[in-house]
Amino acid sequence: RTFMHWIGGMGVIVLMVAVLPLLGIGGRQVFKAETPGPMKESSLTPRIAETAKGLWSVYVLLTIACGFSLWWAGMNPWEAVIHAFSIMGLGGFSDRDASLGGFNSVPIECVTILFALLSGVNFATHYIALMRRSPRAYLQDAELPWFFGTLLVSTIVLTLYLMQFNAHEDAFTTLRYVSFHVVSLATSLGLATYDYTVWPMFAQIWILFLCSFAACSGSTGGGIKMMRAILLYKQVYRGIARSLHPNAVLPIRLGRQLVTEGVLLSVLTFSFMYMVCLVALTLLLSATGLDLITAFSAVVACVNNAGPGLGSVGPAGNYQGLSDFQTWVLSFGMILGRLEIFTLLVVLTPAFWRR
Repeated sequence: RTFMHWIGGMGVIVLMVAVLPLLGIGGRQVFKAETPGPMKESSLTPRIAETAKGLWSVYVLLTIACGFSLWWAGMNPWEAVIHAFSIMGLGGFSDRDASLGGFNSVPIECVTILFALLSGVNFATHYIALMRRSPRAYLQDAELPWFFGTLLVSTIVLTLYLMQFNAHEDAFTTLRYVSFHVVSLATSLGLATYDYTVWPMFAQIWILFLCSFAACSGSTGGGIKMMRAILLYKQVYRGIARSLHPNAVLPIRLGRQLVTEGVLLSVLTFSFMYMVCLVALTLLLSATGLDLITAFSAVVACVNNAGPGLGSVGPAGNYQGLSDFQTWVLSFGMILGRLEIFTLLVVLTPAFWRR
C-alpha cells in the first residue's frame, strides 16, 4: 500500500513517460496532464523523458535518505521503509493505529517534518539544485518564501493560541504538536501524533484549510498548490489597484517571470471548479445524513488527499463508519483532487469520446 502511494506521489504517468520513449511512444501531453500546478509548459530538459527521469532520480534519492534517517531515529528497517514511502509520497499511511504518535519519538517526528517539507517543495527545484550543485535554485523559487512563511506563521499563531487555552502541559509540547500537524496537514501528508480535534475549533479549521493550498506546485502534495494561491492573491490585488487607477498597466509577475493572461485565466477557472467540487460533494454527503463538520472536512481532506479531517473522520477516528455511498463519493473526490479536476472532468464529457 505504501509503495502504491509512493508511486502515485510523483505520478504513475510520469514514470511511464520515462519508459514510453524507449518503446517509441511520445509522452509530452501525458506528462503535462499529470504535472501539478499551472506552469505545465515548462520543462527542465529539451526531452520530456529526460525531465521525468531527472525528477524520479531526485525522488528516489530523497526516499532512500528518508528511510535511513527514520532508521537512525529509532524505527526498525521495515517501519523505516514503509514510512519513507508514506512520507515522500505524502500518502500518510502508517502501520500503527495511533499513526506516528504510536512511536512517541521527537527524533522521528523531526525527521518526518524535514522530509515532508522537502516533499512539499517543487521537485524541479530539487533537481536543478542537485544538477548545479548549488542552493541558488531554492533562493530563486518564488513559491518557497510563501510556503515556508505560511507554515511559520501558522505554527507561531497556533502555538500562542493554544497556550492561551492550556491545551498542553508546557510550551515545548504545544510547539511540538502544532509544528508537526501544521507541516503534516499543509503538505497533505496526513500522519498524526495527537488528536487535534480536541483543540478549539479555530485551530482545527486553520490546519485543515492549510492542505487546500500550501504545498508547492511540482511537489507530491495536494490542494490547489501555493503557486495558484499566490496568483489568486496577486490577481485580487491587481483588481483592487485597477479600481483605483483604471488606466494603469499592472502586469503580474511570479519572481522574474511574467504571468500571461492565459495562465491567470486557467488559475481562476481551476479555482472556481475546485470550490464548486468542494461545495457539491459536501452537499451530497450532507444529504445522506452526515453532519456538516464531518462532511465538509472529509471532502476537504479527500479532495486535497490529506487523509484525516474533523469530527468522526479526525486523526483519532477513521472513515470506516461511513456508508458505501459516502465512501464512493469521497473516493471520487480523491481521484478528482489527485488528477487536478480537469483531467478527470474532461474524460467524463461526451465531447471527449466523440473526438
